[in-house]
Amino acid sequence: MNTKIRELRKVRKLSQEELAEAVGTTRQTITSIEVGKYTASLPLAYKIAHYFGLSIEEVFDFSELEES
Repeated sequence: MNTKIRELRKVRKLSQEELAEAVGTTRQTITSIEVGKYTASLPLAYKIAHYFGLSIEEVFDFSELEES
């Protein structure tokens, strides 16, 4: 699943570690989500989107799931 997390982090000058701490997960999880190896759980997706002041749909691209 594609996300805008990397772009959002860069705009705010956040490291993966800083974002992970803010949303209660690990840097490795943020890395895996950014590269598409892991899909965030709904609670984690909500925390990430809320952190950036956006909706889940604005951060995560669900188009791949809709085509299935």
